Amino acid sequence: MENIGFIFQQLALFLQSRGIGNCWAGMASLKEKNPNFVIAISFGKSYKMTRELSNFKRKKLSEISDVSDERLIPAQLAPSAINSQSWYFKHTNEGFDVYQAKQNLLKRRVLKKWNPIGIGIALAHMYMANSDSFEFFKKSDFEEIKGYTYSGSIKI
Repeated sequence: MENIGFIFQQLALFLQSRGIGNCWAGMASLKEKNPNFVIAISFGKSYKMTRELSNFKRKKLSEISDVSDERLIPAQLAPSAINSQSWYFKHTNEGFDVYQAKQNLLKRRVLKKWNPIGIGIALAHMYMANSDSFEFFKKSDFEEIKGYTYSGSIKI
């Protein structure tokens, strides 16, 4: 699911760079059940491709990381299901360990499928901003953080 978010957010950003607006459509469904269907992206000609950063409702950098770090602004601006921004970055000697927030029971029902996609979307933003140095990997010696699940680690 993280890879779906990672790959398709790069496509969404490419479409946007070509003047084609797009939106992740998590509530979309097919008329006939298909076990391979995960999520949809709607797209079309957009007449307003820019927004003021002040209009973005996003968590503060200090809320998505253990230290307020401007290198995380691309992840901060990444879209997420119901604007949950379920990612958390912990600084390490190598870069960052990436975690997904565990949701309360009500949000878990809605976000269970979409939060991993959101992590992938945030990672795509980090990759696009650091394509020359970005590296994603999994490690076995990560720190356990209460309320979060380890997703992987990045170097930028």
